Amino acid sequence: MKKKVDDFFSIKNSVNSLLEDEKKQISNYLAPIRAFARVTYKSIYIIDYEKKGFEYVSENPLFLCGHTAEEVQQMGYAFYFKHVIKEDLDLLLKINTVGFDFYDKLPIEDRLDYTISYDFHIKNKESKTILINQKLTPMFLTKSGKIWKAICIISLSSEEKSGNIKIYREEDNIIHFYNLEGNYWKSKSKIVLSTREKEILRYSTRGFTISEISEVIYVSPDTVKFHRKKLFEKLEVSNITEAISYAINNKLI
Repeated sequence: MKKKVDDFFSIKNSVNSLLEDEKKQISNYLAPIRAFARVTYKSIYIIDYEKKGFEYVSENPLFLCGHTAEEVQQMGYAFYFKHVIKEDLDLLLKINTVGFDFYDKLPIEDRLDYTISYDFHIKNKESKTILINQKLTPMFLTKSGKIWKAICIISLSSEEKSGNIKIYREEDNIIHFYNLEGNYWKSKSKIVLSTREKEILRYSTRGFTISEISEVIYVSPDTVKFHRKKLFEKLEVSNITEAISYAINNKLI
């Protein structure tokens, strides 16, 4: 069956009309988002589920694939059909289904607090395939609890393959992971870093070598190596660059 833009919009989140007091929620709300876009390297866009398209796309180039922000905004979900690889286009449609199924079971008063994160491949203007991470969180709801507008934040992924679907709420100590092979959600406790692991990560982000870190935190280089090894195991990464990326993307430091 040929895929179409409407496939990205779940019947469970149909926004067909809006009340006047619902519309009042969005008075000049784009101003702080534009300001945020100017000070971050990440790409940002806003989904409007009533209009089934993008209301705003930032100028940050990662997500644009050689287009202007205005062109991507006009393309809307057609952008995915053009730049997401076929296997991951199927994945995005799957995420759309399981994400809204999960969301539909949440109490309405909690729905603004949750974020979904996942990874997929896009082809940039040089036809190079890159893995990106997308985090989507609702901004405005209708009275019945449907997502009206959502903000998406895009960065380079620290993972090795697409998928990695998870839903979480900041104040909870639980992350919900979706198992694509078994088609079910599984909950796990959030990763908690030790004080020493956070220290090593923070100095590593500043370009400190193992020897330099050992001097500034008054331990031996072997001790730094020991903590780095434990850190890599905990985060399931293979090097410090991946560890830094994972920690930043998941707000561990």
